[in-house]
Amino acid sequence: MDLLDTLTAKGLRREIPTREEALAVLATTDDELLDVVAAASRVRRQWFGRRVKLNYLVNLKSGLCPEDCNYCSQRLGSKAEILKYTWLKPEQAAEAAAAGLAGGAKRVCLVASGRGPTDRDIDRVADTIAAIKDANEAVEVCACLGLLSDNQAERLKAAGADAYNHNLNTSEATYGDITTTHTYADRVDTVTKAHGAGLSACSGLIAGMGESDEDLVDVVFALREIGSDSVPVNFLIPFEGTPLAKEWNLTPQRCLRILAMVRFVCPDVEVRIAGGREVHLRSMQPLGLHIANSIFLGDYLTSEGQAGQTDLDMIADAGFEVEGAGEPTLPRHRSEAGLGGGCGSGGGGCSDAASDVASEDAHACGTGGGCGPCGSHAEAASHENDELRSDLVRVRRRGAGTELAPNA
Repeated sequence: MDLLDTLTAKGLRREIPTREEALAVLATTDDELLDVVAAASRVRRQWFGRRVKLNYLVNLKSGLCPEDCNYCSQRLGSKAEILKYTWLKPEQAAEAAAAGLAGGAKRVCLVASGRGPTDRDIDRVADTIAAIKDANEAVEVCACLGLLSDNQAERLKAAGADAYNHNLNTSEATYGDITTTHTYADRVDTVTKAHGAGLSACSGLIAGMGESDEDLVDVVFALREIGSDSVPVNFLIPFEGTPLAKEWNLTPQRCLRILAMVRFVCPDVEVRIAGGREVHLRSMQPLGLHIANSIFLGDYLTSEGQAGQTDLDMIADAGFEVEGAGEPTLPRHRSEAGLGGGCGSGGGGCSDAASDVASEDAHACGTGGGCGPCGSHAEAASHENDELRSDLVRVRRRGAGTELAPNA
């Protein structure tokens, strides 16, 4: 297929495809799907080998967010029956992080719901970072706290944070359709602040909110432009009690095409399958590993993932290996050039919290979502499986903020 040959050649040269080529990936048919995955896999292997980076989420503060992001289970007015609690103590967060690190996670993503942190909140997070790094000096820590004010990114960097996550989520043209309490420009400003402070910029998207192919391509090109060296791809999980509860627009095939498009546009950048992979990729998750080089281990912010050991078995069975703490995430040409704030250079990080599937905070970290605009074929498939898919949305009842052991 000429398109895939062209995209593979460009990816191996770190050359960005055209918008038309990116759109064409999303327009491929199911009959062409394995060819699309194989082409994206060649690019992934060129820059990341067969390594899979594991990330682990710790939800420092859950629910009760004043923002109105339609996709988020923690939003203002949400009726989703999620866990709600205020700030974890540093020792509680460190204990939660230890569970993920014991399971092989290289990075810990510290997430808190809300519009953005106060200066006191920054102090809390600084204490938490210290507690985590005291126990494991090599761990990468990414913060995901919402919109940042002046000098807050610098304070997080000084406290030992390696990265900051703040997702753009969708295109600028449609951003106002999902959130009214802040703007797309506000999000770009926070990513810029984090990057400027020397933090690795982690910023991604949510697919499956009713956006068009053009919207998906727009946001991915925007993520390249703002210098995100880690791109979490969330697939919307339509939580009951949120405005997008009925948006079941995804198929596993659609999700794989979106991941492939992101990989072609961002050939040498960490691409993470984030919230919603269990719900939307389902039995095709291993194919996603041939495109993305990073996943979350175990549970998300407000929803349960598959068992952590199942994740590890899946990685091994698919012929991949877990990336070690001493291994750089990003290719040498990026880390040596200082791209992404030194992300992936061994101790510094890249990637970060896309978090939950539809539960991330509107501001804090991504959230989870679905898989892109749907078409009639996707819609028909989703309607046939509404009951099954609804059963797949499991609210988190274990780990941080509970008395039950975490799933790591």
